[in-house]
Amino acid sequence: MFGWKKLFIVAVSLLVAASFVGPVAAMEQGNKRKGKYLYRKVYKACYERGAVESAKPALNPDAKTQAEWTQMFEQKNYAEFGCEEEFQALPKDDLVDIYSYLHAHASDSPTPLKCK
Repeated sequence: MFGWKKLFIVAVSLLVAASFVGPVAAMEQGNKRKGKYLYRKVYKACYERGAVESAKPALNPDAKTQAEWTQMFEQKNYAEFGCEEEFQALPKDDLVDIYSYLHAHASDSPTPLKCK
C-alpha cells in the first residue's frame, strides 16, 4: 500500500509540473535578431510590390502588448500588417522569429521598442 501512495504523489506532481510547462513550451522561441531583419525585409518587399506606402513597417513592436502579439500570431491574422500576402507566404520558422522580435519588444515588455 505504501508504494501506491508514493506512485500517486509522483504522478500528481508530474501532472502539476506539466501544466505549468505546457503553455510556455507551446509558443516557440525564435531568433529575435533575425526576426527584426525579416520583419523589415517583408515590408521592403511589400513596398516594392506597391501594397504599402512605406518600406518602414506600419506596426512598431510597442504597438501591441505581448498578449495581443501572441493572439495575432496564433490566429494568423496578418491583415493589420498591410502585407498579408507576404506574411501568409513566410515559412513557420520565419514567422516564429518575427513573433519573437515583436513579442520581446511589446509595449508591456521590459524593453519596449519602436522601429527606427
